[in-house]
Amino acid sequence: MHEDEIAIKVRALPEELKREVLDFTDFLLSKQPGKNARKEKFKFDWEGGLADIEEDISSVELSHRAMEWR
Repeated sequence: MHEDEIAIKVRALPEELKREVLDFTDFLLSKQPGKNARKEKFKFDWEGGLADIEEDISSVELSHRAMEWR
């Protein structure tokens, strides 16, 4: 690995570009599985979103309707 070379080049950058380097490294880390990756919990904010549908429909029918809504 070339940590020293990377550190030297980053030190030479203006502050604005250093922030971009930081953002980019965060992005790269988020793509990697493991402890460095940021993990977001699954949200259930969609729950109850179809409550206004009054009829009983099957999951297949719901799938077909979803394709029409798109």
